[in-house]
Amino acid sequence: MTSLAQRLMGNAAFSQIYEHLWRPVFTRGFSLGGPETQDYDRALRAYLARPGDRTVLDIACGPGNYSEDAAAGLTGDGRYIGLDYSMPMLAQAQSRHRLPRISYVRGDAHFLPVADNSIDTVMCLAALYLIPNPLPVLDEMARVLKPGGELIIFTSVEASIAALPGARTAIGWSGLRIFGKRELLVQLQSLGLEHIEQTITGVGQYIHARKPKPQ
Repeated sequence: MTSLAQRLMGNAAFSQIYEHLWRPVFTRGFSLGGPETQDYDRALRAYLARPGDRTVLDIACGPGNYSEDAAAGLTGDGRYIGLDYSMPMLAQAQSRHRLPRISYVRGDAHFLPVADNSIDTVMCLAALYLIPNPLPVLDEMARVLKPGGELIIFTSVEASIAALPGARTAIGWSGLRIFGKRELLVQLQSLGLEHIEQTITGVGQYIHARKPKPQ
C-alpha cells in the first residue's frame, strides 16, 4: 500500500508548494520548534558550497532544495547530480535550477545508476524516512562513494515524543519511518565507513561519514 507521503511526492500540485512551504515548516518540526535544525541546515549549505572539483550525488533531491548550494563552489569537472523517483519533483527541479553544472535523473535509490567508487559526496537529506526499505539505500550510497568520499544524511531519529499515545500510529499512517538512535550508525559501521559523526536535533539527526582510503 502506498503511504500518504509517497502519494504526495508524486503529485504535481504538491511539488509546487513543497520547496517553499511544506518542507521548511516540516524540517523546523524536527527540532520541535527550536532553531537547531535550521541553524545546522544553514551550516550544511555553506559547507556544500565550498570550492572544489568534486561530483555530488543528491538522492531523493525533490525540487532541488540543495542543488544550487552544492553546485555553487564546484570547479574543474565538478558536477551536481540530483536523483529522484518522482517525475513532478524532477520537473520542478529542472524548471527552477539551471546552472550548467546541475543535472537531474530519475532513478530508484535502491539501485543507483552510478558506477562504483565514482562519487565524492553522496547525500540524502530529509528523505530517507520516506523511502520504503531504506537500509539497503545506505549500501548503495557506500558503493558509489570514492575512497575518501563523504556521506551526508539528514533524517528522523527516535525521541521521547515518538512514545506519546497515538504518535506511532500517526507516523505509520503518514509513511514516515523513525530510526533508532544507533540504527543507521551500526549499518554504516558494517559497511566499513569511518569517522562517523551524528548530531541529534530534537527528532532529527545529521550523520556524516567517510569511506576509507586504501592503506
